[in-house]
Amino acid sequence: MYLEIVSPEATLFSGEVESVAVPGVNGEFQMLKDHAPIVSLLKEGQVKIVGNISLDEEVESKFTKSDNGFWLAINSGTLELKDNKVIVLAD
Repeated sequence: MYLEIVSPEATLFSGEVESVAVPGVNGEFQMLKDHAPIVSLLKEGQVKIVGNISLDEEVESKFTKSDNGFWLAINSGTLELKDNKVIVLAD
């Protein structure tokens, strides 16, 4: 599954991931490969990325590394998933 996280300042991440979990306005949810298409508003919380990923040095400080992936704190945003491509527009 391909994930792209974009903020007003820059593209924070772009690449293949195993899963991504986001803080939706109706609760946190996780997406895996072949998930049904979805559009959702996001609230303040953590975007959790699982997979063998590498981050650019310019944005690495925005992410927190955990045992099984990376976390990114957001204030709000919008998510679209279609055809195994997730786009997160995050504030």
